[in-house]
Amino acid sequence: MNLQAEIRRLRELDWRGLDLKEAGTWPLQQQWLCCLLILALTLAAAHWYLAGPKADELQRAQAEEARLLAEYRNRAAQAARLPEMLEQMVQLEWHMGELMALLPSGAEIPALIDNISGSARDHHLTIDFIRLRGMVERDFYIERPFDLQVEGGYHQIAGFIASVAALPRIVTLHDFVLAPLEGSERLRLSMLARTYSYRPLGEGDGQ
Repeated sequence: MNLQAEIRRLRELDWRGLDLKEAGTWPLQQQWLCCLLILALTLAAAHWYLAGPKADELQRAQAEEARLLAEYRNRAAQAARLPEMLEQMVQLEWHMGELMALLPSGAEIPALIDNISGSARDHHLTIDFIRLRGMVERDFYIERPFDLQVEGGYHQIAGFIASVAALPRIVTLHDFVLAPLEGSERLRLSMLARTYSYRPLGEGDGQ
């Protein structure tokens, strides 16, 4: 009952009429209430001034810890797969060597053209022309395109294309145009062929 009476007195109290200079004459409950209020304000200010920055630092440290832990797990997984990755690298290098063996060097291009011409003659085709274009440099290889036009029967042309595709060096065929010759059963084949040579890393333009 006394507590309820004190609470009612605090509610009915005119706080605006209180004078801090006469705080010593205030009722004991009011003095305790003011002390608690001052203590709460002091603790809040101390937390904001002292603990607040430390809390921010703690959050940053926790975020950095999570990042480092994720990076560690990633590298640990890579380290666990290192033998498998090394084996794959050896296989890739072996396949790369096989592919490079199929690419003619610049000095082998004339011999490759001679092989294509010889294949056309073997299939009884008439060679209208084999005309080299300018080479095209890419990041890791050089394209060496040339135009080709031959005349002959359908089966002879088909056999010729198959023999070009079976050459020991890579030759790709593009832009086929097959048209009959007027007044004849023969056909004319025009196409663009490309072969490629490896461009070593660091090789300058024009070399």
